[in-house]
Amino acid sequence: MTPADLSLTVLRAVRRAVDDGALRVDVPSRAKVERARPGGVGEYASSIALSLARPAGRSALDVAGILEERLRDVPGLRAVEITGPGFLNFTLQRDVDADLVRGILAAGTSYGHGAALAGTVVCFAAVAEPRAVLVVETLVRLLRSQGGDAEAGADGGERLHVYPGASGGHVTDAVRWAFLRAAPHDRPLDPGPLLVPHERNPLFRVQYAYSRTRRLLVNARQLGFTPEPGRLGEPGQPGQYVEPGQYVEPGQYGQPGQCVEPGRPGHLEHPDHASPLLRLLREHPLALLSAARHRAPDRVARQLEAVADALLAFQHTVLPLGDEKPSAAHRSRLALAEAAGTVLAGGLSVLGISAPDRI
Repeated sequence: MTPADLSLTVLRAVRRAVDDGALRVDVPSRAKVERARPGGVGEYASSIALSLARPAGRSALDVAGILEERLRDVPGLRAVEITGPGFLNFTLQRDVDADLVRGILAAGTSYGHGAALAGTVVCFAAVAEPRAVLVVETLVRLLRSQGGDAEAGADGGERLHVYPGASGGHVTDAVRWAFLRAAPHDRPLDPGPLLVPHERNPLFRVQYAYSRTRRLLVNARQLGFTPEPGRLGEPGQPGQYVEPGQYVEPGQYGQPGQCVEPGRPGHLEHPDHASPLLRLLREHPLALLSAARHRAPDRVARQLEAVADALLAFQHTVLPLGDEKPSAAHRSRLALAEAAGTVLAGGLSVLGISAPDRI
């Protein structure tokens, strides 16, 4: 929540108090919100209760209490406190989604790597069968990504039960996916269909989803904006609060012509494509750790499929449409798409599969 958002939120609280009959004042055109002074309470403060006290015929503390009741459960506000003669002090909730995106972009393709298996030593027995070789190589990368000390080819090392598969002499991306997408003890997939660029091809979907994120970044630069983690919604779009009686113009996200009935504030109904994607990105480190612990590279492949499908559902919300101007929400969505692409690239790297910028 920005200071401008907070100012509008305070004005909405005043308007509700007036509509409820709790205050008899003219709703001001703006509510001044400024940074709390050093040693003060919260992050931001407003003196609006003091300015409304005289016209309302009540004490500033009374006015502040009325407004605090209407602000305490507002999304984005962690705490609202009254101090002094009637100052409203605000502590904002951290934007955990934006923090997640920032963390992924900062870590790059190493996102999800960690030290959970530090001190664990794993030595795999020497293998010669093509699929077993590929599975062991992948597990070594997985274990090392989680802080473990892993190697292959040791005498008397850990043996895996791997259903054999023929590589045809050349290990392509399709062969790798065919060998690793199925659990090691199961029959591998047929590499043939994985060469066909079709939506039913899971490898194609994963690589295509990554390439789409690269294209979105190029398109965004051409439109004059760059990724910046932040709030994903904006007026008339997902998660936007709608005032009673507010008319919403037909648009990409809101229901065309939707108008919330007076006295019934609510949120726009919208297809929320961001939440499934955010959830999968948040779970990605656990997917890598689980794959390493259970010797199951197929879990990484399944995770990448899920991320790709969620990203392809979300990607249509990233760029402005028609005469729409790029906004902070577009920059935030672009950052989320870039983060998802980063996770796909990192996961494909663990599997030894390429992440092409263009398909």
